[in-house]
Amino acid sequence: MVDITFSKDEKAAIALKIQRYFTEELNQQIGGFDAEFLLDFFSREVGSYFYNRGLYDAQAIFSSKLDDLSEAIYQLEQPTEFQK
Repeated sequence: MVDITFSKDEKAAIALKIQRYFTEELNQQIGGFDAEFLLDFFSREVGSYFYNRGLYDAQAIFSSKLDDLSEAIYQLEQPTEFQK
């Protein structure tokens, strides 16, 4: 799997969220560099779990839609003397 990477703007926005979380929830100050370092750590160490969950969710939606499509095609079938 390819490493999870973010654009410069995405990384800055996420780092700000990390800083805000530390300030509001933990009453701790964390600098931008430390927030980006923490983001890199989580991306590397736990990012795959979130990525895989997203893939599983997408696969479930795709499978559900494929079932709907199969049913719609079955409904279009015309009767003949030959039955399945």
